[in-house]
Amino acid sequence: MPGLHWFELVPLVILALLIFGPKRLPEMGASIGKTIKEFQKSMREVKEPSTTEAVPPATATVQVTPELSSPAPVAAPVTATTEAPKE
Repeated sequence: MPGLHWFELVPLVILALLIFGPKRLPEMGASIGKTIKEFQKSMREVKEPSTTEAVPPATATVQVTPELSSPAPVAAPVTATTEAPKE
């Protein structure tokens, strides 16, 4: 059965204590835990797209001056997409 068992972990813990010391080992464990947590969070964000939609840009206002009989044409707003290209 693959994996680490208690009789395999004991020599690894003793070796880690000898190499890094008892003061540094808890710091390393905490930093590894934070790194794993951030990695899992980013993987969840990639798998589950955001449910909030992008806020549309403010619409442009066209002022009609007495010299112009009709307002100038305004380009349609462009929205960005975050979808990956489909192959």
